[in-house]
Order: sequence, then structure tokens, then C-alpha cells
Amino acid sequence: MAENNEKVIGIPRAMSFYHNYPFYHGFFSALGIKIILSDVTTKQTLSRGSALVVTETCLPIKIYVGHVLNLIDKGVKNILIPSIQSVDYKIYNCSKIRGLPDLIRNVVKKDFNIIEATLDKSEKNQGLYEFLKECVAPFGITDEKAIKEASKAGWRTYNNFHIMSKSGMSYKKAMNYALQGKVFIESSTKEYPISIALVAHGYNIYDDRASMKIIEKLEKMDVKVYTSLQLSKEQTLEGINALGEKLYWANEFEMTGTAGHYMKDNKIDGLIALNAFGCGPDSLMIERIIRKAKQFNKPILHLTIDEQTGEAGFITRLEAFVDMLFRKKRATIINKIDIKSHNEYIPNTNFIETK
Repeated sequence: MAENNEKVIGIPRAMSFYHNYPFYHGFFSALGIKIILSDVTTKQTLSRGSALVVTETCLPIKIYVGHVLNLIDKGVKNILIPSIQSVDYKIYNCSKIRGLPDLIRNVVKKDFNIIEATLDKSEKNQGLYEFLKECVAPFGITDEKAIKEASKAGWRTYNNFHIMSKSGMSYKKAMNYALQGKVFIESSTKEYPISIALVAHGYNIYDDRASMKIIEKLEKMDVKVYTSLQLSKEQTLEGINALGEKLYWANEFEMTGTAGHYMKDNKIDGLIALNAFGCGPDSLMIERIIRKAKQFNKPILHLTIDEQTGEAGFITRLEAFVDMLFRKKRATIINKIDIKSHNEYIPNTNFIETK
């Protein structure tokens, strides 16, 4: 544990952590603030979080509460619990993310300090630098020049992470290299017979307990998995436009935009939409995505997760979907025929299906 005079901040390994942590790591480290993360999500993390909130609360929030409790158990006094209202002008987060500090304050009755930094790009004087000032104010850091320099360090780590992610590197490897200040570009020569776009939020994909390691399961089935991390903001905006939708929710980038981009991509054989039970914005977006998938003739599987989701049934649905994509692709190849220019029909006998 930290010494009394050491600046320490706790960050829950949940929600926005999965996208923002590279920035936080570079930023706080540059200012001499030590970061303590909560442990990876376990069954106990989820159980403890679920016990403090109403049943209808979505899975990611239950997990978040459990991670806050884990940090308190570690003796961390200052925990960053941001209120991310909007990520651009009139582009809002859901109410639970916006009111996260208030939610934690009301359900976790323990002795700790909430660092309640607010980011709201729809309001004046509530942008990124104001957000960062609020993050470090409890540590007596007020030098604006030092904060801006630290933010540059944060952006370097963040950009390095995304460069590697966009190259196709796995989330964990890209994160590990970025935190070490390294950048590597992998050149994979392996060819996959099936490619699937996984449409979901980072906290539903990269939390192994929540997602039940869905990417690893698909890769073992010989499937190449694509996510929003392989896309730029411009590409997701094009995806939203391709589906004829308008940007309102902040998570449209990960959901509607990602789905729209990959629906247009011929190398993608199908999509899997993964969301947490009880998420209002996601339920609306996925309903639209499923309708649009029919228009683009893209097979789609919708999976909903909560604390009761069983792994056996989860795997069965994945296997059935992947098997269907294999059969569909195989049938497409088998049914191709060569029509000569003089319209002479010659049967294709290169493929013989045996029972």
C-alpha cells in the first residue's frame, strides 16, 4: 500500500476504464500520481455489486459498484468516479453513466472520497481541461501548464494503444505495450474462413466475466473477430449515416456506427450484437441494427447478458451461429457456376458433396 505522503488514485476496472485507461495512465503518471486498479471481475465482484442496487440495474453498473468496493477493501481513499455527461455537443451518455457519482454515493456507505470530475461538452467551461483539473485538484495540483503537459503524455499513451488496436492486435496486448510506452505493429498471415463483427461496448467485451471471453471462444472456432477498436471515429460516423440514423447517444459510435460500417464490408460474413439486459439505449439501437441487417443481407445474432447468463447456453448459440455461417459460405462456393460467353452451360463438378 502507498505511504502517507504518496499521491494515490483508485480507478475501477469497469465502464469507461476499457477505453480511457491508456489516457489516465499517461496523464496521472506524468503528474506523479500512483494508480491503483481494482482486481479483475470475479463472481464475488458481481455479487457484492448486485447486492447494493435494485434488480433492474444493468450488469455493467452492478459490476462497477463491485469494483468500487474492491478498491475500498484495498485501502484506497481517493477513487475516480467520473460523470461523463456528453462526449460532443448534444451527444449524451445514458443516465446511469451521467449520474454515476450520485449512484455510488447513495449505495456505497463507506469511508472514501469520490473524485467527481465532470465532462460535459454540451456546456461551456466543462470540457476536457476542466475535467482534468477536477481529477487532480484533490491532490493539490493546480498548475495549468503542468496539467496540459500531462494531458499530452496521456494522449501519447492513448494514441499508441489505438494505433496497435487498429492494426488488429488483441486488446490485452495493445494495452500492455501502450502502458510500457511501446508500439508494435503485428503482421498476421493466418487466414480465417469466417469473419464476424462483434458489436458491443468495450466494457461488455473486454471484461472476461461479463463477456465470458467471447472473442477467445470465437477464435477457437476459427473465426476472425472485428470490433469498434479497429475503426476510426470517421468510419463509425459513416456507418451511422449508412444506416440512415442520426447521432444522439454517445455509445452510437460503438453500436450503430460499428454495425453500419461492417454491414457494408464484404469480408464480414455476419454480426454478433452483444448487450447487457436492462440497457435502454442499447435495446433501441440493436432493434434498428437487426432491421438494417436484413436489408444488407447480413446474418446477425443478438446475445443479451446478465448475472444469470449460463456459459453452456452461450457457447451453444455461438456454435450454432458460426456453423450456419460456415454452411452459408460453403453453399455459396458450391453453387457457383461458370457461364461461357456463348451461353453454353457447363456443370461445375469441382465440388462433390458426400453424405
